Amino acid sequence: MKISYQWLNQLITLPEAPEEVGKILTGTGLEVEGISRIETIPGGLEGVVIGEVLTCEKHPDADKLSLTTVDAGQEAPLSIVCGAPNVRAGQKVVVALVGATLHPTSGESFVIKKAKIRGAASEGMICAEDEIGLGTSHAGVMVLDTDLPNGTPAVKYFGLEADYQIEIGLTPNRADAASHLGVARDLKAVLNRPVQWPSLEAFRVDNRNLPIGVVVENPEAAPRYTGLTIDGLTVGESPDWLKRRLRAIGLNPINNVVDVTNYVLHELGQPLHAFDADWITGETVVVRTVAEGTPFVTLDGVERKLAATDLMICNAEEPMCIGGVFGGASSGVTRQTTRIFLESACFNPAWIRRTAQHHGLKTDASFRFERGTDPNLPVVALKRAALLIQEVAGGTVSSDIVDLYPDPIGDRSVPVRYKNVDRLIGIRIERAEITRILESLDIRVSDATDDGFTALVPPYRVDVEREADVIEEILRIYGLDNVPLSDHLASDFLSEFPETDPDRLQERVSQLLAAGGFFETLTNSLTRPAYHEAIRPTLPNADVQLLNPLSEELSVMRQTLLFSGLETLVYNLNRRQKDLKIFEFGKSYGRQGERFIERRHLGLWMTGNVQSESWFGKSEPVTYHDLAGAVQRILTSMRVKPTESQPADPALFQYGLILSVNKKPVVTLGLVRRNLARLVELKQPVFFADFDWQYLLRLYNGKVEFAEVPRFPEVRRDLSLVLDRTVSYEQISRLAYQTERKLLRDLNVFDVYEGENLGAGKKSYSVSFTLQDPGQTLNDTVIDKTMNRLMSAFERELGAVIRK
Repeated sequence: MKISYQWLNQLITLPEAPEEVGKILTGTGLEVEGISRIETIPGGLEGVVIGEVLTCEKHPDADKLSLTTVDAGQEAPLSIVCGAPNVRAGQKVVVALVGATLHPTSGESFVIKKAKIRGAASEGMICAEDEIGLGTSHAGVMVLDTDLPNGTPAVKYFGLEADYQIEIGLTPNRADAASHLGVARDLKAVLNRPVQWPSLEAFRVDNRNLPIGVVVENPEAAPRYTGLTIDGLTVGESPDWLKRRLRAIGLNPINNVVDVTNYVLHELGQPLHAFDADWITGETVVVRTVAEGTPFVTLDGVERKLAATDLMICNAEEPMCIGGVFGGASSGVTRQTTRIFLESACFNPAWIRRTAQHHGLKTDASFRFERGTDPNLPVVALKRAALLIQEVAGGTVSSDIVDLYPDPIGDRSVPVRYKNVDRLIGIRIERAEITRILESLDIRVSDATDDGFTALVPPYRVDVEREADVIEEILRIYGLDNVPLSDHLASDFLSEFPETDPDRLQERVSQLLAAGGFFETLTNSLTRPAYHEAIRPTLPNADVQLLNPLSEELSVMRQTLLFSGLETLVYNLNRRQKDLKIFEFGKSYGRQGERFIERRHLGLWMTGNVQSESWFGKSEPVTYHDLAGAVQRILTSMRVKPTESQPADPALFQYGLILSVNKKPVVTLGLVRRNLARLVELKQPVFFADFDWQYLLRLYNGKVEFAEVPRFPEVRRDLSLVLDRTVSYEQISRLAYQTERKLLRDLNVFDVYEGENLGAGKKSYSVSFTLQDPGQTLNDTVIDKTMNRLMSAFERELGAVIRK
């Protein structure tokens, strides 16, 4: 949520700097995640002031230049050479001091420097409006009508003071703080200063020429519904002050009427909606549901099929708006609108949440209605918006306020005992201070005794329901930092300190991958159900579904890292980054009955070329073996050697392997199937490896074994084996080590050949064998016996033909 510092200053006086306000808010639980400076025009007119021309005479050596002296609030008047034809003595003007950077409406910015112009010294610049970015006119200097003292910053005259955007990480329970008023309430409690509510004294009903009735058929879904009409307004562009306020919190102005509804929403926290009154047939607004599947076109031009549980704002014939969520395309305010019906309501959070989730719509209005709004605020917001609309768009209030509120919602009574306040906070707070804090938060203290009291909580504080909630309110305003730690604070515990540090191992593997050109990513654990449906037979567990998802596309917890990485690849490929190597440490989630399964994984993805094009090397596409090399480096770093391998699941991979230790998979790698890549619109081949990181950590052995460097040389012998195509290298390796356990140190395939001359279904492996005896030099007799034993085993067990 974004808050404007200057806007906040209208509601509560804040001599504190924005950074100090941020600290105060964070201390109350409204965590400030960032503060950024907002400038209406580039540079914020820094170094530009109001000045007065004291003298003005023609330059002796230039007909179009004038020599002036200007009082700009400095120690002495400034000598300024000016080329404007309209400069005169006695004028109030805009002066850019030496050192100021100007950002003109067109052209490059420039810095004001001391200069000599035709032999005359110039110590600043008298500005035209285009030279400081305020307009396009360059006819002459700006002449001001003001009594402000000389030296006053120009931003004060133009009302362009820099603003600061305060970004708050609003927690879901603090719906009451989703506005400038809500934030001001917390500051009021901490700083003990009053909140200055917008004045509504000027509101009046001008006439009753445009009465529109309201019928609420479902009071459960709409406990309170209010509205009024305004006639004779002119829809157009909003004034600068209103546009600045909205832009300061990241909103784009639309038109003066819609901008006012957005302004009041973010000022008071009460959503409003303006209907073009010409679309209200029958001069009646009906709040009701419609038939399942009814088509409805929303403001974004999308036709949506309504659910039977969607609360709709209708006219006498058809729906006009999805209540509390999104307006309709036809009934909205346009440049042709001259009269409106202004709605301000309190909707049932459950109804709005269900509708927003059904349609995948998240709007500023639904955000607030889903969490609960103040049922006492609709009429206040309605009057505030009506006054502002009249200010910026004209018109007259042409009806009485309709206010349907059959069952008023009262304050919530919460009994509180002082002993529990002291126990949970850890210190005794003065009872008078407790009362002050609560009443500053609009929580009235009633029936107070020496033992406790009853807290009367206003309905807009939907999160304060229990005694512990009231105590939390006391503590967050009193201040966590004001609760001292006891001198005798101690903690006794027993803990294991295993030799394996998972964080260090993860850091080591991360550095290994980064050194190999991989980039680390961090993706969302929420994913699309469609991904899981595409690989459902391969998933070991049921999906973990969110009860209240943000959208349909983020409604389940992922069971694999595969698609998270594919989405990251697509994002980068769409930005012309085609050669990618990424990795992520993340979790998968599943459910078995009532039990939830959570495991840590390491995922690797490779696509494009091994390296970018370069003058000193040819660019080659990534292959399976590039990925396998990265996998092997990780396994070696973790001192893990797979003992078995088998083909990867063909539902996930076009080809690949599952490497296991003790018959349990530790990593699966291969080429992702094309149909899975197409789910994220990925068109180029992708290689993926999935490590069971938890199992890999269990296998890690931190002990390092040392051995004497062999004193005797190793010997290499090569064999060419013709085998059935179905025989894998894994079978050759396993059989070789089983046959020769003492001397065989290593073997490696350095060539694979398939051709017609070998026969159908045959292939040829060229394999090197490294032999070494740590106790003596090998002689030819021992070497030959060893190789003959290996050849016999290959011929007997694998049906190999030895090519000699």
